[in-house]
Amino acid sequence: MKNDKIMCLAIPGKVIKVVNPDDLIRQAIVDFGGISKEICIAWVDAAEGDYILAHAGMAISVIDKEEAQKTVEALNLVDQSNLSIS
Repeated sequence: MKNDKIMCLAIPGKVIKVVNPDDLIRQAIVDFGGISKEICIAWVDAAEGDYILAHAGMAISVIDKEEAQKTVEALNLVDQSNLSIS
């Protein structure tokens, strides 16, 4: 199998609360469209109110609100497309 077409999926969310701002491994409660999860924000400079991209429980990037909205809209289109693997 060729690995040149493998990618990961990061989901946008809004940082609601940083739960341990002084710890080495900072965590935050992040809202993903009504579902809240605790996400590691140790590798990004995120604060309450920021939008992040999360993958596998970790924030990988801070993004602006417009980019978060565009990403959600794109994910909704994929959800409605009935894609299949052949």
